[in-house]
Amino acid sequence: MTENISMPTKYDPQSIEAGRYEWWLQGKFFEAQPESGKEPYSIVIPPPNVTGKLHLGHAWDTALQDILTRMKRMQGYDALWLPGMDHAGIATQAKVEAKLREDDITRYDLGREKFLEKTWEWKEEYAGHIRQQWAKLGLALDYSRERFTLDEGLSDAVKTVFVQLYEKGLIYRGERIINWDPAAKTALSDIEVIYQDVQGAFYHMKYPLADGSGYVEVATTRPETMLGDSGVAVHPKDERYQHLIGKTVILPIVGREIPIVADDYVDMEFGTGVVKMTPAHDPNDFEVGNRHNLERILVMNEDGTMNELAGKYNGMDRFECRKQIVADLQEAGVLINIEEHMHSVGHSERSGAVVEPYLSAQWFVKMQPLADASLALQQDEEGKVDFVPSRFENTYSRWMENIRDWCISRQLWWGHQIPAWYHNETGEIYVGKEAPTDAENWTQDEDVLDTWFSSALWPFSTMGWPDEANEEYQRYYPTSTLVTGYDIIFFWVSRMIFQGIEFTGQRPFKNVLIHGLVRDGEGHKMSKSLGNGVDPMDVIEKYGADSLRYFLATGSSPGQDLRYTTEKVESVWNFANKIWNASRFALMNMDGMTYDEIDLTGEKSVADKWILTRLNETIERVTSLAERYEFGEVGRELYNFIWDDFCSWYIEMAKLPMNGDDEAAKKTTRSILAYVLDQTMRLLHPFMPFITEEIWQHLPHEGESITVAAWPTVRTDLHFADEADNMKLLMDIIRSVRNIRAEVNTPMSKKVPLFISAKDAATVIVLEANKAYLEKFCNPESLTIGEGLDAPDQSMTAVVTGAELFLPLVGLINLEEEIARLEKELEKWAKEVKLVTGKLSNEKFVSKAPEALVNAEREKLADYEDKHAVVLKRLEELKNM
Repeated sequence: MTENISMPTKYDPQSIEAGRYEWWLQGKFFEAQPESGKEPYSIVIPPPNVTGKLHLGHAWDTALQDILTRMKRMQGYDALWLPGMDHAGIATQAKVEAKLREDDITRYDLGREKFLEKTWEWKEEYAGHIRQQWAKLGLALDYSRERFTLDEGLSDAVKTVFVQLYEKGLIYRGERIINWDPAAKTALSDIEVIYQDVQGAFYHMKYPLADGSGYVEVATTRPETMLGDSGVAVHPKDERYQHLIGKTVILPIVGREIPIVADDYVDMEFGTGVVKMTPAHDPNDFEVGNRHNLERILVMNEDGTMNELAGKYNGMDRFECRKQIVADLQEAGVLINIEEHMHSVGHSERSGAVVEPYLSAQWFVKMQPLADASLALQQDEEGKVDFVPSRFENTYSRWMENIRDWCISRQLWWGHQIPAWYHNETGEIYVGKEAPTDAENWTQDEDVLDTWFSSALWPFSTMGWPDEANEEYQRYYPTSTLVTGYDIIFFWVSRMIFQGIEFTGQRPFKNVLIHGLVRDGEGHKMSKSLGNGVDPMDVIEKYGADSLRYFLATGSSPGQDLRYTTEKVESVWNFANKIWNASRFALMNMDGMTYDEIDLTGEKSVADKWILTRLNETIERVTSLAERYEFGEVGRELYNFIWDDFCSWYIEMAKLPMNGDDEAAKKTTRSILAYVLDQTMRLLHPFMPFITEEIWQHLPHEGESITVAAWPTVRTDLHFADEADNMKLLMDIIRSVRNIRAEVNTPMSKKVPLFISAKDAATVIVLEANKAYLEKFCNPESLTIGEGLDAPDQSMTAVVTGAELFLPLVGLINLEEEIARLEKELEKWAKEVKLVTGKLSNEKFVSKAPEALVNAEREKLADYEDKHAVVLKRLEELKNM
């Protein structure tokens, strides 16, 4: 039992939040978590890469997961939230190499072992930064279980998976055209390539026939690759070229004789119907080349420069080579024309470099069997992965249906080194978790695995797999919920699913909650190039973590993008400040009350019964909506209850008994204030953990922390439907009186006679019993309550459910001046209605303007028509007086 102490006057999120970091970092809530018969609820945090900086998208992920974990823990579940980090091979190695370059050192100067030592040092430093940012976000993580994708346990899981897939024939090594990043000098998977529209050109060239009988015209966007051409292709049914099939052409500049082949791949309708074949630099040409035994001529180095097979262009950058070849083609008289062409060009997601289709020996995962198993799982309603919103299941399924083999090898040093060895003499390949026994005769593959290969195992490798007898694996796998953005469904979600099915026989998680992207106020995606990114730590520094978390969690519905504006975060800060001030008032009136002194059995006013009923309704709605991940609606419910019901109405009404002489009424009011505020803080806690913990600690309470307090439940003994309806009537009357006063510019301080005509005798009894509230909040000069009252002369009227109100206007306004003012206002709204009606009558505007703009104009019209009608009615009332 804890006695409340005074709260600081001012809401200061930085001061409040600083005091909670250490307790949460130590995971005290897990120690205090009670034993429960409820099923486990487990979440694994999407591991951020160890580049040291969390972005708003990751803050969004983690805020939603923290909300779920805190709520489930309070509901009595055995809740596990396991944190971790991703080694992020390409990104991390690039950062470390950039740091080394500052001292004119390369990784090759250090050698692999020393370079990895430097990278581990870098990882330790920046992992600390991430933990600090997690703490600032207020994440209730179990740091005792923290994992890293390169730690010993996960490395064992990665090796096990690689070996088993290899033994099943699902991993193979082969020479294929892959996506090559010349800047990072590594292969990329298809989903690590970002396509951007770039202004380029089609270069049309003559390829002379070797027999001197003419030429064929070909076109390319990459003339530098022509140096590796080993054939040209036409469609076998193209009548224009059937007589040329089997002949040869002379490759311009190079002078090499190459064949003309027939292949169905060629589109007769596109261009000239003749396509140059560069099997070492184009994936489609590679396949055609395989069918026709065309030579694979690789003319580029790994860094994007031309190699010795490029002849006189050897050593030139690929784009400089392009310019020089075009000039040489013009000089040779074989360049027909240059046609400007906007086309989609692949760029490396990590380095930004233009990706080069490149012939290379790499390791691949054969995806079709894994994809088929994943798609089959989704047909099982009980065992499938449920996507929220459900439409993203189609996004996932379409990608799986069109899957290509996954290139998993990367030409890096930082990562899981591929567990494959080559015999120094025979070239034989050995794959295993450990090196061959005669290791001196074998050399391990120098490449590492794609970072997503280890991340794909995250839900079960972090639980101790491949030891399936592990207690945590048995208890917490499959995990309950994954929260992530739709932009990594292909990168991560899909891979976790097919690896989970393959190695555990189960889905890796029951639910996937998908959110959108964080965009700026104009709707643009946040990016470094646009300079519109926002550092969540800067937002926390100014407005506190609670404001940021609440905004991120409640600012959109599942699957939708979120627009970030400072004004929206400020409005949340104002909400938190309102909560703080209301709590201070409540605490000041609790007068040292302890937890065991809270008594809800005393005589209750209509306001007491109403707020308790509204609390029950809010508990029910918030719990139901949160279970469906409708956090935007949860936010609306909480805001309305806290700001409107509790702060604006109940606290004001509670001042009547608190300022009175009835000690029993004071005790009941204090108890209800304490109870409602306690339950409200619990509901709000997952969203705003810092302020709710601080307020709860000052309230009369039991237990060490609100983090492990029980989640509120509906109490039927504190539900009063009839009294709640009576309270709504009182509130409607008070609102109507205030609105009428505002319409006639009469301040609340000026007393006005008020007549209330009730619909029946029962309503009269209710109003008479609660006359004190009407006198306090309507400030009438006199209050007359009766059944079937007639309206006094020159009265403004209002109708509410169950009663009609009359406020005599004599002496309050100058009728002529008010009528003149309203006539001007009526004219203004008439003009607005005419203007918008004219715009919406224009068929061109309605058919061509964006739908959102047309709908906005329609909403304007409805608003202006309503205002016109209200003013017109008021004018008629005044003119008839």
